[in-house]
Amino acid sequence: MDLSAADVVEELKVLRKGRGIFSTPLADRVGPALRAAFGIFGDDDSTAVRRKLTDGLRPLVESLPEDLKIALLAAFALDERARKPFYQERVHWAARTLDRDDRTVRRRIDEGIEHVAAMAVSAGEPLSRSRFPSRGWHTEELRVTLALDRPVPEAFEFRRVVADADEIAELDLALTLTAPGDPVGESDLEVDVFHGGVLAGRVMESSDRIGLALRLPAPLRRGERRDLGLRFRANLREPHYVCVPRHPCEVFDLHVRFGDRVPGRIVRLDKASQEDTATLRGPVLEPDGAGEVHVRFRDLAPGFAYGIRWQPGVTAG
Repeated sequence: MDLSAADVVEELKVLRKGRGIFSTPLADRVGPALRAAFGIFGDDDSTAVRRKLTDGLRPLVESLPEDLKIALLAAFALDERARKPFYQERVHWAARTLDRDDRTVRRRIDEGIEHVAAMAVSAGEPLSRSRFPSRGWHTEELRVTLALDRPVPEAFEFRRVVADADEIAELDLALTLTAPGDPVGESDLEVDVFHGGVLAGRVMESSDRIGLALRLPAPLRRGERRDLGLRFRANLREPHYVCVPRHPCEVFDLHVRFGDRVPGRIVRLDKASQEDTATLRGPVLEPDGAGEVHVRFRDLAPGFAYGIRWQPGVTAG
């Protein structure tokens, strides 16, 4: 559909009522303009709708001046401190926070909504779409939880793929186990498919890259989606974990658990070359009290690395 700022404004004003993004059923409160702006589809459940709204709205709201930002974070219940059951209660919370009266905050909310709608429309396409073209399929979201505090490191991967052409019957996935000087064999990687397809083949694509063919239950038509769940076990040969997408990837969300053996230095790798993954350059990440770090990336460019690297052999504390 042709996205209209006026339509987005009207639908945002509906969304702010009641519990905001925590209204139920949420899908009934989201009209065609918001669906187009934030990549929400008819088969998305309330959890997916809420996630897409939150992921789409938050960066737009946080780019606003401070008073408008606080007003809109409260209006849509994006700030956990303002998750009140009624819109008027959230307005009053923002008024106290900004030291303004409720009427002023309502004007700020209306002004902020106008700005957010304009930014959403100026994107020219759904905000959750990848900026990189795909001739076959792409990943809408990849969520990985990696546990390094196990005898053998273990990763759970949950991926949602979207067909960009008709008759997509098989997905070509791959993992790299970097091993300087030592060749990697297929037996070095254990793969279990929990849902979404059948592992149809494995092949060594290079000395350290293992290709995986995942056959889908039925071919996908253009625009159709498939959720996948896989588990991988492998001894990591290098102190990093990255996603190097072969196909475009809209969102990559990574949790890494070190447990009680937290390295002395952990850095974020963002659109790094394969050579850069061998360095400790990048923003430093601070693990939480459980020895975990969390990073999130958007619009991953095929062929580049996204993830983390840590200093081997050094434990913090």
